[in-house]
Amino acid sequence: MYKGKSVILASQSPRRKQLLEQAGIPFEVKVVETAETFPPDMPVPEVPSHIALQKALAVTALCSVEDIIIAADTVVVLDDTIIGKPKDREDAIRILTALSGRTHQVITGVVIKQGSNENIFAKTTDVHFKSLTPEQIVYYVDHYKPYDKAGAYAIQEWIGAVGIDSINGDFYNVMGLPVSRVVGELEKM
Repeated sequence: MYKGKSVILASQSPRRKQLLEQAGIPFEVKVVETAETFPPDMPVPEVPSHIALQKALAVTALCSVEDIIIAADTVVVLDDTIIGKPKDREDAIRILTALSGRTHQVITGVVIKQGSNENIFAKTTDVHFKSLTPEQIVYYVDHYKPYDKAGAYAIQEWIGAVGIDSINGDFYNVMGLPVSRVVGELEKM
């Protein structure tokens, strides 16, 4: 319960669970599989919020109108192109090679829904990787297996410590949830 309301996290992401727990928000997880699709002409910055809304709507039937549903989706964007989760080892190496020595954006779309009230927002963080050697990239992929991560990396893992030389924005947004903003929005409710 959060201020007398049940909070539902519409995500199986261990990182989002960890961040809500760190923020001291009691919650339960409810997930309905949803296709993470979007219209082909949708502007890139709107995509994560669109997908997050689909996730929130999918669990609505499992919740009461008093429940507060939190759903999120994170995308990695390089040169106005969404970089998804890698298909396999070679794809992860290709993605990290493309990110090496460059700045990309991490955009997390968030939906906080209670009954018919929907608060939808997105947060963008710029992340700059230093130039990574092929050996560093292969080491990371082989040891951390980042196949379930947009952009083929997790900032809180080894590659974040040795490969990222700057971020402009919210660190936790890169992990998958701009938790400070989420807490602020919940406080307003």
